[in-house]
Order: sequence, then C-alpha cells, then structure tokens
Amino acid sequence: MLTIENLKAFGANVTEGVSRCLNDESFYIDLVKSVIPDTRLDELEQYIAGKDLDKAFEVAHALKGMYGNISITPIYEPVCEMTELLRERKDTDYSALLAEAKAQKEKLVELYYERT
Repeated sequence: MLTIENLKAFGANVTEGVSRCLNDESFYIDLVKSVIPDTRLDELEQYIAGKDLDKAFEVAHALKGMYGNISITPIYEPVCEMTELLRERKDTDYSALLAEAKAQKEKLVELYYERT
C-alpha cells in the first residue's frame, strides 16, 4: 500500500513531491500510483540494446521528467544519469543503471501491492 510513510522509507522526497501537489497528499499518492503501470523502462532498455540512442534519449528524458516531478528519487537518480549520458549519445554500458532503475521500480510496485 502506498502511504506517505512508506514512500519516505523507500527514499522518495515526499516533502518536495507533496509540495508540487499543492500539499495535497492524496493527490500526490494518486500521481505515484499512476506510474505503476508505466513500461517505458523496458522500452528504454530495448532502444539501448538496439543502439538507437536517439530514441533511448527521448524515453529517458520523459522518464526523468515523470519521476522527477513526483520526486521518486530512487528511480529518478539512475534515470537522470542515463539521460545525461544519452544526451551526449554515449555508446556505453548502461546495464548497471538500467538494473538499478528497474530494481527500484519493482520495489515501488511491491509497495503498491503490499497489504497492511
């Protein structure tokens, strides 16, 4: 179950995220819930594997904005790092950053489905 407390424990900057939602915690939680079904991390991984760095940058940049706007720091940070590397079209090994982002997304999904 997504709560302010377990999002804080997860590492989200809840204070910043809630402030962007006019201090409406319920609205903030709803926004966080809305990212649960997003599959663009898989799409990003496919573009990187296919060496389509232009498309990979577009997806990474969109993800950076999405996770940054709701201050989901554990996912935002590796996505942000990938975005900056992709902005320069660096053909490098993104596997550790992708793995970290995907692992953190899985933790967020687990929080959503966790029963109290």
